Amino acid sequence: MSASPQLAEEITNEEHQEFLTFVLGDENYALDIMTVKEIRGYENVTKIANAPDYIKGVLNLRGDIVPIIDLRLKFEVGEATYDEFTIVIMLMIGERIVGIVVDEVSDVIKVEDSEIKPPPEFGVAFDSAYLHGLTTINEQMIILVNIQKLISSDELGLFDPSTKAEQE
Repeated sequence: MSASPQLAEEITNEEHQEFLTFVLGDENYALDIMTVKEIRGYENVTKIANAPDYIKGVLNLRGDIVPIIDLRLKFEVGEATYDEFTIVIMLMIGERIVGIVVDEVSDVIKVEDSEIKPPPEFGVAFDSAYLHGLTTINEQMIILVNIQKLISSDELGLFDPSTKAEQE
């Protein structure tokens, strides 16, 4: 017995999401492409007193003051070098622009919802609360980061708690 044409169409039209993949140290990560505003090279930033070392400082991006977070330092992976090859992904999180420093940007991938596995409770460089899940592309494990949750977390302290509640 074959599936009805309508059922076959529903099966092939499974929900999918697009992610931007990037590298930190030896690991491959990805984040929701819809949060990406632009990708650019690293620029000198204005340091902020008493900020954690992974918050490199702020820069002026066409009139917006943008905090720059080095995910390599935050997740304690990879060398934190700053040269012409250093990449910053500018993200729109809620109403705020935030830059994250990564080792390299790889590709845009399309992932079917059924291909996303739940995050493990251990074995990754950071709290699994900030994971969307895991997927495999070309036999390579990709860690799907819930970048909105990470950037707006109290741990990073980039958002005023009163405005954060409005975003959730």
